[in-house]
Amino acid sequence: MVNDMNFFVKYRTNEGTDAARSTIIHDMANEEDILKDDLKYYFMNPCDKYRARRQIPWKLGVQILKIIMITTQLVLFGLNNQLVVSYKEENAMAFKSLFLKDYSGVDEDDYSVAVYSQQDFYDSLFFVFDQYSQLNNLSVGPVSYGEDDSKLVPLVICKEHYKRGTVEPSDESYDIDAQIETVCLSLDPTSLDSWKTNNESFFVLDFYRLIDVKISFQLKGINLQTVRSRELPDCYTFFVTITFDNHSHSGKIKIFFDIDAISSACKNWKISGTARKNSHYLLVFDGFVILVCLTSAVLCTRSIVLAMKLLKRFSTFFHVNYKRKVCKADQKHFFNGWYILVIISDIMAIVGSILKMEIQSKSMTSYDVCSIFLGTSTLMVWVGVIRYLGYFQKYNVLILTMKAAFPKVLRFCCCAGMIYLGYTFCGWIVLGPYHEKFEGLSRVAECLFSLVNGDDMFTTFAQFQEKSMLVWLFSRVYLYSFISLFIYMVLSLFIALITDAYETIKNYQKTGFPMTDLQKFLKDHRDFSCSEDIGEMEMDCLSFSCCRRPPKDDDILLIS
Repeated sequence: MVNDMNFFVKYRTNEGTDAARSTIIHDMANEEDILKDDLKYYFMNPCDKYRARRQIPWKLGVQILKIIMITTQLVLFGLNNQLVVSYKEENAMAFKSLFLKDYSGVDEDDYSVAVYSQQDFYDSLFFVFDQYSQLNNLSVGPVSYGEDDSKLVPLVICKEHYKRGTVEPSDESYDIDAQIETVCLSLDPTSLDSWKTNNESFFVLDFYRLIDVKISFQLKGINLQTVRSRELPDCYTFFVTITFDNHSHSGKIKIFFDIDAISSACKNWKISGTARKNSHYLLVFDGFVILVCLTSAVLCTRSIVLAMKLLKRFSTFFHVNYKRKVCKADQKHFFNGWYILVIISDIMAIVGSILKMEIQSKSMTSYDVCSIFLGTSTLMVWVGVIRYLGYFQKYNVLILTMKAAFPKVLRFCCCAGMIYLGYTFCGWIVLGPYHEKFEGLSRVAECLFSLVNGDDMFTTFAQFQEKSMLVWLFSRVYLYSFISLFIYMVLSLFIALITDAYETIKNYQKTGFPMTDLQKFLKDHRDFSCSEDIGEMEMDCLSFSCCRRPPKDDDILLIS
C-alpha cells in the first residue's frame, strides 16, 4: 500500500513538471511569434502595413503634404526675394556710377576703380563730394539723404596715416613712426558749398604717410516695384562707404565701394488705384507649414522611440534564448537615418517659416538667414523622397550603391585629399606671384578643382607669365603632373570604386543578399553565422578600435 502511494506521488510530481515545462515552452513560442510579427511589421513599407493591419500611413501622407507645402512656400519666398535682390544690386550699380569718377560699369578685380596720380586722387575725392551735394538733382530713382530724428545725417570723411615720417627713396633712407592716427571730419549736405575753403588743411596729404581715406554717408530709398504685385513698398536705408586704399604704398590707390542695405516698414504711406494684397493669407499658410512640420517631427520621433524599444525587446530575447548579443549590422537596421534627416529638415523649415513670417510682418529683414533655412530644409525634404523610392527594387539600386561605396570612397578621398592639399600649398607659394588663379589658397583649390573637371586648362597654361624661366618650367611640371595624376589615376579609381559597388549590388539582387541574424530569425533559421560566446560577442560589439576590425572586411565592398 505504501509503495502504491509513493508511485502515485511520483507520478503526480512528474505530471506537474511536464505541464509547467509545456506551459513555459508555449509562452516562449507565443513571445517569439509576437516579436516576429512586430519586427516584420516594423520593416514593412507603408503599403504593406496598410494591407497587414489596415493602419493608415499617416507619416507618408504628412511627408507628401509637407513636400508640396514647403516647395510652394519656397517658390513664393524666392519670387519676393528676387525683387529685393534686384533692387539692391541695381541701386549699388547706380551709386557706383554716381559717386565714382570714371567708373566703367565693371569692377576691376575686388575693387571698383584705381588711381595712379595725386591729381587723379583729389579729382576722385572731390567728385564724391560734388555728386553728393547734387544728389537730388542727379539721381533718377527715389533716393534722398538719410535722416535721423528729422535731422540730416552728415557725411563723414576719415583719414588714417602714420603719425610721423620722412622717406627718401633716392638715398634709400626712411624714418617712420608706426603709430597710426585717425582724423575725421563731418560735413552737412546743405553746407557743402563752403566745405573746401573751410577745411583746406584737412586735405593736405602726405601720400607716403597716408594709409587710407574713408567716406561714409547714408541714403534713403523706397522700393516702388512691389506696387505692381500689390504689396506695400519697403523703405531702405543704404550705408555707403567709399575707401581710398593706400596700404601697399605701391603707387596704385584702390577705390573700394561698399554698400549695405537695411529695409524697414515705411512710416507714412498711402496707395490708391489698386487693391492691396492681403498678406494674412500668407501668414496663415506659413503657420500651417509649421504645424505640418511639427507633426512630421513628432511622428518621426515616435518611430525612433518605438524602434529603440523594439531593439531592446529583440536584444533581450536573443540574449535569454540564444545566449547571443545582437551584432552591429542588425542594430543598424533599427537606427533609421532617414528619420533623423526628416527631423532636421522639419526643424529648419519651422525656423525658416518663423523668419519668413517676421519678414512679411516687417519685424525683421534678414533675407539671407531665412533663405538658408528654407533652402536647406527643402533640399533635405526632396532628398528624403529617395527613402520611399527605395521600396521599389529598380530605384533601390542607387541607395544601396551609395551605402556600399560610401565607406570606401570616404577613405579614398582622405588619401587623395592629402595629395590635393600638397599641390594646393605648393601652387600657392611658388606660382602665386605669377598667376592670378594662384594668388590665394582658396583660389588655388578652386583652380585645381576646375582642372580636375577639365575646365580652363589651356587658359591656365597660357596665362603664366614668363618672367622667370625657372618658375615657368616648374609650372609646366606642376600642371602636367597634377592633371595626369588626378584625371587618369585618381578619378579612374574613384569611378572604379563606385562601379564595383554597383556590380556587387546587382549580383546580390540576382543571387540574394547575405542574411544577418535578424533576417534569419525572421525566416525561422537557426544556423546563425556567429558562434562566439556572449563575452566575446560583447567585446566585439563594444570595440571601436580599428585594430579589432577583421582583415577580411577589406576584401568585401558591401560590408565595410
